[in-house]
Amino acid sequence: MKSIPQEALPFLVQLQNNNDRDWFEEHKPKFKSIEAEMKEFYKEIEFQLNQHDQIEKTKAFRIYRDVRFSKDKTPYKTNFGASFTRKKPELRGGYYVHVQPDNKSFIAVGFWNPNKEDLYRIRKEIEMDAEEIKEILQQKELKNFWGRVDGERLKTAPKGFDKTHPDIDLLNLKQWVFTKYFTDEDVVNPNFANTVDNHFEAIKPFFNYMSSVLTTDLNGVSLID
Repeated sequence: MKSIPQEALPFLVQLQNNNDRDWFEEHKPKFKSIEAEMKEFYKEIEFQLNQHDQIEKTKAFRIYRDVRFSKDKTPYKTNFGASFTRKKPELRGGYYVHVQPDNKSFIAVGFWNPNKEDLYRIRKEIEMDAEEIKEILQQKELKNFWGRVDGERLKTAPKGFDKTHPDIDLLNLKQWVFTKYFTDEDVVNPNFANTVDNHFEAIKPFFNYMSSVLTTDLNGVSLID
């Protein structure tokens, strides 16, 4: 089983303290070696995901920062990250792995930036009947692995929705995200890939619900040709 290289976190600490092009160019061979091992780790995660899901695309994010519109002009990210996209249009939602020193590593699942059509469809479903999604969010295994759903939310009701609706706390969500943080010790554990996959598998009931909602209309008729 592939694991995160032991050198990954120490390298990122050094990069935090020397975030400039001269230092990075001098240490680029080391970075490329670690990056190659991280990509092998992502392949392990993808392989395990495909035992219980269908992954359409895995994307390893580049170390280089886009500083064009940022006040922070440091040229490099101080983390490794990758996303895993489910097979569309049938399956919705995505997975993310983020590796960063100082116990800032985390994994996340859900819908980071749903388009307005999808968000409206989710809200209409909840407006009509929120019992199923509330039952899913209260499932013991999901709560044990992930806690509660989070994300940006509106300060008031979405346009066209009743602000006194009993499930307004779900209706005003703009994102549907679950996040779990890990210590540096957790991350370099040889079994970390299994830990990640166990969390990812536990979110399946939520993803199944959202996929069903987003591939049908309000009458339950499929929107997929």
